[in-house]
Amino acid sequence: MNTKIIPLGGMGEVGKNMYVVMHDDEIIIVDSGVMFPDDDLLGIDYVIQDYTFLKENESKIKALIITHGHEDHIGSIPFLLQSVTIPKIYAPSNAKELIDKKLEERSIVYKDMVIYDEDTVIKTKYFNIEFFRTTHSIPDSHGLAIDTPDGVIVMTGDFKFDMTPIGPMANLHKMARIGEKGVSVLMSDSTNAMSPGTSLSESVVDENLKEIFATYTSNRIILATFASNVYRIKHIIETCKKNNRKIALFGRSMENMVDIALKCGYFEDKSIIITAEEANHLKPGEVCLLCTGSQGEPLAALSRIAAGTHRQISLMPNDIVIFSSSPIPGNTASVSKTINKLYKKGVRVFTNAMSEIHSSGHANQDELKLMIRLFKPKYFVPYHGEFRMLKKHTDLGVMCDIPRRNTFVLENGDVLTLEKGNLHRDGKVQAGEVYVDGSRIGDVGSAVIKDRILMSTNGILVIIANIDMQKKILMVSPAITTRGYILVNENTDLIREIQHSAEIIINKELKKKVFNFNDMKSEIINGLIPMLSDKTGRVPIILPIVMGIKSDGHQSSSDDGNNTSNEIHDIKAKTK
Repeated sequence: MNTKIIPLGGMGEVGKNMYVVMHDDEIIIVDSGVMFPDDDLLGIDYVIQDYTFLKENESKIKALIITHGHEDHIGSIPFLLQSVTIPKIYAPSNAKELIDKKLEERSIVYKDMVIYDEDTVIKTKYFNIEFFRTTHSIPDSHGLAIDTPDGVIVMTGDFKFDMTPIGPMANLHKMARIGEKGVSVLMSDSTNAMSPGTSLSESVVDENLKEIFATYTSNRIILATFASNVYRIKHIIETCKKNNRKIALFGRSMENMVDIALKCGYFEDKSIIITAEEANHLKPGEVCLLCTGSQGEPLAALSRIAAGTHRQISLMPNDIVIFSSSPIPGNTASVSKTINKLYKKGVRVFTNAMSEIHSSGHANQDELKLMIRLFKPKYFVPYHGEFRMLKKHTDLGVMCDIPRRNTFVLENGDVLTLEKGNLHRDGKVQAGEVYVDGSRIGDVGSAVIKDRILMSTNGILVIIANIDMQKKILMVSPAITTRGYILVNENTDLIREIQHSAEIIINKELKKKVFNFNDMKSEIINGLIPMLSDKTGRVPIILPIVMGIKSDGHQSSSDDGNNTSNEIHDIKAKTK
């Protein structure tokens, strides 16, 4: 019996974190997060883990341990609970409240959640798990040390080293103590592995925000930040108090997080928080609007305010808008659009590029080296990062005296076996991406996504033909309609040409002794593709609908659309 480490998410990507530690008949799962879809995943809400391995080993699962409450670490818990039985979930206080809210929204009842803190020790037959406090951009962030029969595995969770934090310090002493006892494997956060030096202290951000508040005392201040950054919100509230400002909250996630922060005791005085209606009756210098939308999300509060579509708030020329955030990769264009709209409204905008008003919650290179030095592992496995980040983090490990042969850059599904303190690769398990579309999990695969992309780029052409089944003749010229391809009214010549071509093909098929609708549809598609490609330079999805009509006017048979997907794939194959 050996100990196995299996990442089911989080390798080669920022998001979808899930890591399995297994020894004989016991499995511990660490984190269960989502990844938000790229722009090419049309209609997809979330990307989650493939649970095949967990389903196959469901009886071995003893617990799910959550390091902190960010979506990329807790977001897939509702889907996990619908797929496998999790006997216990261990989570810090803040994460527990966020998970409860998430489960409540999906009407999932789960009563076996245990709150842990830094002093908690979890013991199972094979595992002894202890925690150490880290500094991150959300309260109650922890790393963990898993003592197994084959050695100690440390997972840092998300972290930074901030010597002047807002909130509790990371427990460097406990990390060092664990390191002195001996660590076989260190798995460490790689998000900012490409960034040199050290990350900006949150206290610097706090001072810079205070300066803006002190300078623009007669202006209304609209501030957008991550709702999860509770300590920053706490200090914004304290800054507003000192400057005799009230705060109005905009955005559901901001309202929920402040409610949870009050419940957890991160701040107590809620008298400073007012409604939007109350805010509109105060002088500009007496109010601060705290909003979601720091990433340019189209439906978030700040985006709607910038677009002039918010029902409660309208911009005024002397407003000050602060982006206390940095664009997440992929969101730069959305943030830029929002900023441009704000400038058009005549307001003054502060961003992190202009002033240090945001700090990352992840460690830069010098902090990553410090983490390695504290734990002094025999083996090093970077995690939580894109491939380039993992590679760079590996180089940092080598600089900290870890032999390169003792470093492992993994993909999701790779299996590492820890055997009496020695680590080696040991095959793969099934691990991939599962798409969540609305309330459906896994029903939308890559083929459906490709179909959606094809429809979004080339559009749809629908051809409707009515056949007299007794006389075997086309009753009227085929009706043509399109969506996303061409405008029918403005392309009458092309439409007539399509009708004529379709009519010729249909009549040719009807002259056969035996014909069927599927063959007729295939011939229509095959016959129209060259002409459409030549005339327009692109080929839409062609959907022929052929209906057989009896002489008495009743429909005898029809195309019910069941072959649509096959037709789409035929089109793609022929146009490659």
